[in-house]
Amino acid sequence: MPAATTPPAAGRRTLAVFVLIPVVAALALAVFAWPAARIAPRDLPIGVAGPAAAADAVEQRLGRHEGAFEIHRYEDAEAARAAIEDRDVYGAVVVTPTGTELLTASAGSPVVAGLLREAVAAQAPAGTPVPVTDVVAAPSGDPRGAVLGASLLPLAIVGAATGAATVLLGLRGARAVATLVGASALGGLVGAALADSWLGALTGDWWAEAGVLGLTVLAIGSAFAGFATLLGKAGFGLAATLTILLGNAFSGMSSAPQLLPTGVGALGQWLPPGAGGSALRSVSAFDGAAAGGPLLVLSLWALAGLTATAFGARRRTEATPSAEPAPVPVG
Repeated sequence: MPAATTPPAAGRRTLAVFVLIPVVAALALAVFAWPAARIAPRDLPIGVAGPAAAADAVEQRLGRHEGAFEIHRYEDAEAARAAIEDRDVYGAVVVTPTGTELLTASAGSPVVAGLLREAVAAQAPAGTPVPVTDVVAAPSGDPRGAVLGASLLPLAIVGAATGAATVLLGLRGARAVATLVGASALGGLVGAALADSWLGALTGDWWAEAGVLGLTVLAIGSAFAGFATLLGKAGFGLAATLTILLGNAFSGMSSAPQLLPTGVGALGQWLPPGAGGSALRSVSAFDGAAAGGPLLVLSLWALAGLTATAFGARRRTEATPSAEPAPVPVG
């Protein structure tokens, strides 16, 4: 009896797996590791306040780090505090008659707060301490921002599962839209219960946090459902690339968008994980300051995805020619 042989098609598929997996692994590692390896301030918005002559000297010293800081000038410490609370700047150097003071906002980014402490201390005369005031402190349940940064991947996975399940279960039209919205709302409530009520990593308005979490899940879930409805299986791959791979790697939530390589942080804020993380940080620690832009991005993703999910399947069905045979004329 002749030995069984591997069909050519099966052999090609096996070879494709052996080639594809290392390529995907290398791409994923590069996308996540490259921005992390290039962390540095790039036009990081910070403030300088105090008398003109002294503030000019501070600005000149900070300007030696070419391209690192985007300097905003303020009249006094109160104006600088207000700018920090409005998320216009990450921190501020305040020059007073008694010396230099640093204002930070660890809730905005513990990494940036530490970077500013090091930069200002390095410019101070030897042996001269620089008092630091944390204007908007990170919550005691998440002093290093680790929980907030780690929450994006689970949100992306929940959104992906919601969108994929909607499509794979054959839901269409209004039923699919209702499923996506309802499941996302429940995901937001569960997320707020865990991150705020249980872990204490979020300390803002509970319902606002739940709303942002739910909208983030909806933006990601509707992207999966919409792309899959329009493109079929390839849509899942495109959605996963944008929301899970690039969206998480370029979000800047573990540091700050302005610390990522040029263009990467900005791109991340146009993807659901980055926009969702920024909006969540705003509502949880800054009373919603600067949340408008990220919420608009999430809303646009959700609206586009829901529209594609609701009407894409109908158009594809209408565009598919009927499989019924044409009638045979009699006569």
